[in-house]
This record gives sequence, structure tokens and C-alpha cells, in this order.
Amino acid sequence: MLRSQLSQALKDALKAKDSVSVRTLRLILAALKDRDISARGNGSTDGIDDAQLLAMMQSMIKQRNESIRLYEEGGRCELAESERDEIGVIQRFLPPALEGAALDSAITTVITEIGARDIKDMGRTMAELKQRFPGQMDFSKASGKVREALV
Repeated sequence: MLRSQLSQALKDALKAKDSVSVRTLRLILAALKDRDISARGNGSTDGIDDAQLLAMMQSMIKQRNESIRLYEEGGRCELAESERDEIGVIQRFLPPALEGAALDSAITTVITEIGARDIKDMGRTMAELKQRFPGQMDFSKASGKVREALV
């Protein structure tokens, strides 16, 4: 489903001559094709699923945020702005992010449901969060909150 949305968005961007969207969508589709090929090598004939695709796009956003930081430190504001534009395109395909109280609630719910008690259960808790909320949370922030909850 997400694949068809990406393909349709690329067609629409080409028609609208939106160069930022075209460039970003081509990058996403190229990365998707690479992941699909890798998945086929591991026995999955269909490639990656939507959850893995969402996780891939989350990592693309993280990469761009790091690039923005480096560009700004180097005084290359125009390149930083280009990265921000790409983030905007990628975020159009991600579900709304869980922040603040919603993030805390999701973490608490998962910890309760799986019966996590201490820091030894952190890996299991994070795995469950990644399965339930792909593309919806920053898992580096979530890991800190899970650690606090389990200590």
C-alpha cells in the first residue's frame, strides 16, 4: 500500500515539476529497491513490508537531521535547507509521530502487557515497540524512557 502511494506521489511530482519531491521520492524508491533485493537474498520473495519501509524512512530522516547539523556547523545553510525540504517530503508518508504523553502512554502500555520488570527486559520491550509503532516514534528517545521506566 505504501509502495503504491510512493509511486503515485512520484508520478504526481513529475507532472507538477516539483524537483525536491522527485529527487526525494527517487531516493526513497532506490533505497526500497535495495532493501527488497537484500530481503530476497534472505528468502523473502515479496521484499520488505510496510513496517520495515516505515523504519527505513525514519532512518532516512535521522540521516538528514545529522547532515543538517553538520552543514550548519560548516556554514552551508543552503544545503541544510535542502535536507529540511527532503525531510518534509519523507514525513508526508509517515504516520503521525507519538510525542510527550502519547509516547509515555504507549511505553507504559507495552511494559505492562509484556510484563517487563527490570532492565533485562529492555530488549524485549523495544522489540515490541518497534513492531507495534513502526515509523511513529523516535526509538532513541523511546529507549531512554524505557530505561527510566524499567530501572
